[in-house]
Amino acid sequence: MTLAALTACLFGLLGAVVLVLVLWSHDIQSRKRTQRRHLEGGPILGFFHPFCDAGGGGERVLWVAIKAIQDTWPNVVCVIYCWDNAGPVEQVLQKAKVQFNVDIDPSTVRFQTLKRWRFLEAERYRIFTLLGQSLGSVLVGWEAMQLLLPDVFIDTVGFAFVYPLAKYMFGCKVVAYTHYPTISADMLGKVVSGVTDFNNSSMVARSSVLTRGKIWYYRLFAWLYGIVGRTADVVMVNSTWTLGHVNSIWKIPKRTAVVYPPCNTESLQSFSLENREPWIVSVAQFRPEKAHKLQLSAFQTLLEREPKYRQEGSKIRLILIGGSRNAEDRKRVEELKQYAEDCSIYEQVEFIENAKYSTLLEYLQKGSIGLHSMRDEHFGIGIVEYMAAGLIPVAHNSGGPKLDIVTMHQGSKTGFLAETVNEFADALEEALRLPSEEQLRMRIHARQHVVDRFSEESFSSRFVGALRKVIPDHQ
Repeated sequence: MTLAALTACLFGLLGAVVLVLVLWSHDIQSRKRTQRRHLEGGPILGFFHPFCDAGGGGERVLWVAIKAIQDTWPNVVCVIYCWDNAGPVEQVLQKAKVQFNVDIDPSTVRFQTLKRWRFLEAERYRIFTLLGQSLGSVLVGWEAMQLLLPDVFIDTVGFAFVYPLAKYMFGCKVVAYTHYPTISADMLGKVVSGVTDFNNSSMVARSSVLTRGKIWYYRLFAWLYGIVGRTADVVMVNSTWTLGHVNSIWKIPKRTAVVYPPCNTESLQSFSLENREPWIVSVAQFRPEKAHKLQLSAFQTLLEREPKYRQEGSKIRLILIGGSRNAEDRKRVEELKQYAEDCSIYEQVEFIENAKYSTLLEYLQKGSIGLHSMRDEHFGIGIVEYMAAGLIPVAHNSGGPKLDIVTMHQGSKTGFLAETVNEFADALEEALRLPSEEQLRMRIHARQHVVDRFSEESFSSRFVGALRKVIPDHQ
């Protein structure tokens, strides 16, 4: 083949690619116009949040964000891409009202049901879980775009591999609210140091060959994660800890800002700070990373140190309140109950699954200590709510609790931080032994520290401010 013929072929191929892209773009714009006429609304914001009916902190962010959008842009249509077990819109919104006290107008909310959501589940990928889930999210993202094409694609669960698909294939603006980076230096550090954890099995930790392989796998994944993350137009992160990790991987600091998640500080600050029951309250979904077993072990250690806490008539209790999403979570709760039995503390431990918001408030109003034991918690909404409600927080000495929440206020402590079972037992014991006046002083400083900084009003203002970069002011 002559050079001229080869050049002609290359230009012909390039022309065909350009033609396909032009036709693709024309088809996308046509679909958008058709969808807007059908929805009879303004711009379409698509929220990628498959498990929107769950009851965790991520869902609070979703619903408060949508409420803020409705208050700012009444004609904007919010579409949520969700799994097929979520239920009708009205039912899920009512659940959000009960759990989070967030009242959403259903008239501008639409659900698009995803059939391929199982590709997002970690259990589907026994090996290479991060990569499997990420590639699976691309398939689910493609399905979402085919169902309904938004003007702005908003990811609120952390599936960054969908971003280039939404942006370059479907012409959407991309907004990310990142609770937790999919890969971080801390995760890599655990593998390098041979630490057994929920993301590093004991089999890998014991093997130098598997450890080296996993290190290279994590490094490759981090490189890919950086590439896809940098395609986002606007990035919001929920804490200083997350900001540092995201900036180190995505490297777009000018497009990235901290927007603390919404916490129910307004209503909780009305609770009295005095006359509390000696209850240790833990609020966290029943997932392995929440380290409920560590809490039970610390409580056992506390009771062994202080026999008076076991005596008949003792009111001290450990109350575990959390969302149970599926059969695996329910099985985990049963295993925790059995562990409490084995530790001979079951009679002083309560397990409350999928509590109503009113039930949660009752325990926050009466409890003395708020316990949270997850390592590298990206933020810790539950801890903020403890402090606003008047509980003394005992949290893990890492992540958001260490950097943003359980910090000094006007030169005074606002709670306790710990890492090991013994340290948590120490902190619980110290908090329980504080004289009434010192307990009250700590509760006052803790509440003052969080009520304004982490309020729903503050979140809504910052979230809407970030969205203005991709939604015209005249909308």
